[in-house]
Amino acid sequence: MGLKVYLSGEIHTDWREQIIDGSRGLDVEFSSPVTDHAASDDCGVEILGAEPNKFWHDHKGAKVNAIRTRKGIADADVVVVRFGEKYRQWNAAFDAGYAAALGKSLIVLHGPDHQHALKEVDAAALAVADEPDQVVDILRYVLTGKLSR
Repeated sequence: MGLKVYLSGEIHTDWREQIIDGSRGLDVEFSSPVTDHAASDDCGVEILGAEPNKFWHDHKGAKVNAIRTRKGIADADVVVVRFGEKYRQWNAAFDAGYAAALGKSLIVLHGPDHQHALKEVDAAALAVADEPDQVVDILRYVLTGKLSR
């Protein structure tokens, strides 16, 4: 049994690399949104044409990015959504809700400071992890039935 895992959420730390590196040897295929912040912000206007109004600039980019995001979440067996400490990731909350609505197995990843703010998101998750290595342990257990100890 293999798993397709979509890694959604904050792009300012190396949490994705930690999960991917920790999962070496497991039958896991990872995908994610575009993590190049500038490319993600500007894809709509770069491809479809300039917008003088920032609202429409962001609107175009969000819609182009949504093509990749919807496909990644739809194809995934497991969706991991990371909420970072520094920025509010409204897109991550949307991704978590979308994954839950599709009935995807959802793992939410955030520190204890976000427990209250994310209580509804956490309630939709099958697991709420504090650290990337806990996500790796979950994936290992799901795939092998063995604990990492």
